[in-house]
Amino acid sequence: MSQLPDEIALWRQEYRDEKARLSATLLQQGVAPRGVRQVLRQLALSTDRLLVRLWEKAGFEVGFSLIAVGGFGRGELFPHSDVDVLVLLPDGTQVERDDSLKTRIESFIGSCWDAGLEIGSSVRTMDECVAESSRDVTIQTSLLECRLLTGSRTAFRALVSRLGEAMDPKAFFVAKTLEMRQRHQKFENTPYALEPNCKESPGGLRDLQIILWVAKAAGLGRTWDELARKGLATPLEARQIKANEALLSLIRSRLHLISGRREDRLVFDLQTAVAESFGYKAVVPPLLASEGTRNAPNARGTKRASEQLMKRYYWAAKAVAQLNQILLLNIEERLASDEAGVRPMRPINERFFDKSSMLEVASDDLYVQQPHAILETFLLYQTTVGIKGFSARTLRALYNARPIMNARFRNDPVNRATFLSILQQPEGITHAMRLMNQTSVLGRYLWVFRNIVGQMQHDLFHVYTVDQHILMVLRNVRRFFIAEHSHEYPFCSQLASGWDKPWILYVAALFHDIAKGRGGDHSELGARDVRTFCRQHGIAREDARLIEFLVSEHLTMSRMAQKEDLSDPEVIAGFARRVGNERYLTALYLLTVADIRGTSPKVWNAWKGKLLEDLYRYTLRALGGRAPDPDAVVESRKREALSLLALHALPHMAHKALWDTLDVSYFMRHQADDIAWHTRMISRPLALRSQDGTSADTSPTVVRARLSPEGEGLQVLVYTRDQSDLFARICGYFDNAGFSILEARIHTTRDGHALDSFQVVSPSLSEHYRELVAMVEKNLAQAIDVSNPLPQPTKGRLSRRVKSFPIAPRVDLRPDEKAQHWLLNVSAGDRAGLLYGIARVLAEHDISVQLAKISTLGERVEDTFLISGPQLQVNKRQIQIETRLLEVLAA
Repeated sequence: MSQLPDEIALWRQEYRDEKARLSATLLQQGVAPRGVRQVLRQLALSTDRLLVRLWEKAGFEVGFSLIAVGGFGRGELFPHSDVDVLVLLPDGTQVERDDSLKTRIESFIGSCWDAGLEIGSSVRTMDECVAESSRDVTIQTSLLECRLLTGSRTAFRALVSRLGEAMDPKAFFVAKTLEMRQRHQKFENTPYALEPNCKESPGGLRDLQIILWVAKAAGLGRTWDELARKGLATPLEARQIKANEALLSLIRSRLHLISGRREDRLVFDLQTAVAESFGYKAVVPPLLASEGTRNAPNARGTKRASEQLMKRYYWAAKAVAQLNQILLLNIEERLASDEAGVRPMRPINERFFDKSSMLEVASDDLYVQQPHAILETFLLYQTTVGIKGFSARTLRALYNARPIMNARFRNDPVNRATFLSILQQPEGITHAMRLMNQTSVLGRYLWVFRNIVGQMQHDLFHVYTVDQHILMVLRNVRRFFIAEHSHEYPFCSQLASGWDKPWILYVAALFHDIAKGRGGDHSELGARDVRTFCRQHGIAREDARLIEFLVSEHLTMSRMAQKEDLSDPEVIAGFARRVGNERYLTALYLLTVADIRGTSPKVWNAWKGKLLEDLYRYTLRALGGRAPDPDAVVESRKREALSLLALHALPHMAHKALWDTLDVSYFMRHQADDIAWHTRMISRPLALRSQDGTSADTSPTVVRARLSPEGEGLQVLVYTRDQSDLFARICGYFDNAGFSILEARIHTTRDGHALDSFQVVSPSLSEHYRELVAMVEKNLAQAIDVSNPLPQPTKGRLSRRVKSFPIAPRVDLRPDEKAQHWLLNVSAGDRAGLLYGIARVLAEHDISVQLAKISTLGERVEDTFLISGPQLQVNKRQIQIETRLLEVLAA
């Protein structure tokens, strides 16, 4: 690396020292968020001074200008943001033909980098600036905030004048709002992402910048105070905006400094460090602290430092999103009125108007004078044909009416009747509830809901905050009742079509997770809350009992389907007793499907849907008095399987050689279609073995695969001579091949063969399923037939999220209700090789696996195994097995 000139080296060191001093100020815990703007301005001024020195050293002639653009042009600079500048050339200058000028510009830009500036530069003439800004709204926006650093003031003023003449405020407004809409869609239209971008996400700094850009382009003001003076914002709104902007700016600044780079995302890795820089510390309820769990990050009721910071961030982002909508609507109306005059309004009643399809309050103080009109706003939004949203005036009135929504407001019988009416409307439920949450009305009316607004969830499979998850579940339930969405989940839509009171499910969805984060069992606490709600809102006793049941039991059906052996009649009978009747079962099924779908796109899959549907159908039969008769079920499935086999021209009695080796449990655990497929795949090798006189001990391994009948993944059949480490070898193969196992059904025939069936998925399955089927059939058979010792499990890398929110490994080993087998439940953060590690431990201790249900919930695994083996009868061996499993889970 070449030696820097002494002068530049000195400037570089001075700049670094000044930046370090200012950065230290940003990290001080005592600094108020409002003080961050001054520090960012000082960073910009320090950068200005260095740029001017470098410009003067470069020796540019008169007529050239150095202009700050973009965020730097606003006169503020975040610690690791780019320094965007424009070298403005006199018109007619052609850099390509002037080697001396080209060298000077390159030398100047190079010296900027040498001096420690992360420079972003453009070199244009005035004509080129105007032409480029007319073609690209991003360049137009960047030049809108230009600021002269040094050089020709005359040229700079001429540039500003020409850019202003070329500006079309209305077209610029449309372009920026469309750009904002696309950006919001990228972040799923929510400020509540678990790793939000404090600059780009909805409710981030960019949403505030857009307001000032379009206002400046329209000549309506350059600062929040100017917008307030011109009536586009109230003084209160201006104060709120400045306070939230300061907080977001301080968070962004600390993200840059703590990460050491330009990082605008509140990623899990950085949330705790940023939170601690604000002075937040983990808060543990006294009861938990007295029990010695002060340092347990997953203890119920514990408030992490990061959780406290994120809740503050979400509240700020929510306020920014509200104010952004209000001010943009105001600016849009001002632009429209300049062209078309005052828009006509159609009266809806004496309190509201229809103003160009937007609901408009009759007066700014409507809600102060008539608090009942607050909830009426949302009821009218649902019931008035043609209304698409709220006007800026209505949004502002709602924003300013928050103090009115107090205990007296919540206890008002008229308001309670209106709220229940909103839930009972045939249309507009989802949109109304989302609007109520966005405008803070929902949390003000339902005070228990307010507690979970912006509440993070650290269970590794929810990707939404609690309030957003609840509204997502409400949306999912609602879609079951909309004909246009019946293709998504036909069975749910079929059940919903016969349901008489959809609002019961809406209330249950609204309360099912409302007690998250309070400590204790949130299902029990939520049931208590909804019981109070039903009593206060005059809901009939029978309906109230059903709603309370749904809230208290909303996790039961999912747990049963994913952890229990659904072929066991006792399991089905026990669940049937718990739900009691068909109405309760149907309601619980619909809520369960909606709940799982509302956790994360990764959590739901067709296999889980099939398990839930099977549990519903089996329980429905039990509730109808048709308790499972194992003998009758087996005979029915055999007859249906034979009918299917006849369609494939299988020789008469070809099934007998296999079926004679199978017991009742096999036929109880597999549907007729699976039995027929297994029989077709295995009967031919059995027939050949019989003809050749081959010993059963030396018969070849049969591996067959097909697309799963459930519509997702592969179904893989393995038929081979049983061996103690077979399950581990199969798991090891699938792990190395990049497959995830959803379920394993293990069966040992009377003649000592393993007949195992696996449901597996792979990310590349949809594109290359034929190649994958052929690969599995060949390579898995080879992996089974080798006699080498089991390889050591690889230690897969943990994801960032699992590292940031570790889950304590858990092993639960206990005998089943019949004391014939053992149930092993394991829970841990997911990583590659984990299932193989578990299977290897079981193989080491000669433990046979009868059934495996592999449940991956986002980045957490909840696996259940039905196992047997003589070592499980010895207490000392049990402890050894559990200890080894914990070691594998924690590795």
